[in-house]
Amino acid sequence: MIKVGLTGGIGTGKSLVSEILQKLGAHVISGDALGHEAYLPGTKGFDQVVSAFGNEIVGEDGFVDRKKLGPIVFSDPSNLEMLNSIMHPLIYEMIKERIANISDVSIVVVEAAVLIEANWQDLFDEIWVVTSDEEIVISRLAERNNLSREDAISRIKSQMSQDERITHAHVEIDNSGTKSDLEQTVKDIWNNKL
Repeated sequence: MIKVGLTGGIGTGKSLVSEILQKLGAHVISGDALGHEAYLPGTKGFDQVVSAFGNEIVGEDGFVDRKKLGPIVFSDPSNLEMLNSIMHPLIYEMIKERIANISDVSIVVVEAAVLIEANWQDLFDEIWVVTSDEEIVISRLAERNNLSREDAISRIKSQMSQDERITHAHVEIDNSGTKSDLEQTVKDIWNNKL
């Protein structure tokens, strides 16, 4: 079984690549879904995050209210660092456990936006990085997230640069063309790996 860590910047098309890989037969694990799971009431993540940021981040439903937590962590880099220092090791263990419980597939793919930043590379045999032309990403973000050009650029700049991500890549998947171009690229990579 090949363990693939799939990552890329905002708006590059990671989720689309995941969907294509899943249709081809890969077992796909969403790092984002695990992140949400790690906050659930009764988990170590919930307890640690509430302990670090206070009961005011808990909504009336008893769950961590990400709309309340967001401004706290994104307005202060030290708060974001604290949140990451809690969540990244927990999600790392969750990914490790999920992979260990998978059998009967040739490729398992973990889609995670912060894979490199969180230092999870050692969980994988290969790192696949989805890339896209910056102007295309800006227009995708404007359309998908209803962002202005300035806001889209700001989101892109707040992340690790595409060039830096590529230095970690075993495989680069360029998503600057059409959806059918991307499907063909991913199929070619898939066939090459099996």
